[in-house]
Amino acid sequence: MYAIVEIAGQQFKVSKDQKVYVHRLASEEGTKVSFDKVLLLDENGTVTLGAPAVEGASVEAKVLQHLKGDKVIVFKKKRRKGYKKKNGHRQSFTQILIEGIVAGGAKKKAAKKEVEVTETAEEVKPKAKATKKPKTEE
Repeated sequence: MYAIVEIAGQQFKVSKDQKVYVHRLASEEGTKVSFDKVLLLDENGTVTLGAPAVEGASVEAKVLQHLKGDKVIVFKKKRRKGYKKKNGHRQSFTQILIEGIVAGGAKKKAAKKEVEVTETAEEVKPKAKATKKPKTEE
């Protein structure tokens, strides 16, 4: 069983007991998080495709640690001008452990509204356009 889920603006293919590095989450280490935006769900060959997300499906995960990625060097240079600029960047990541995929969780029930029809099509008349009346001489 696997799912394609959107976490922090990126899509990941996840399965149970998998460790994933995602962009930094605001959760503390050791806490459990749930991701509701499941785009695709595969249960033993039965594929459920969401439009845009699968209703009632969620992915449960546990935050293992917060860490930084490898350093990326950004070097800019314009030849014959004496311009050199060196800069670096380290991306912040969160390592999560996928604990489970819930296929048909608590589905949200849509409240059905009953609408009474008080006017029929014959009673509803379109508004008449304002016409100019010719001026009468007095």
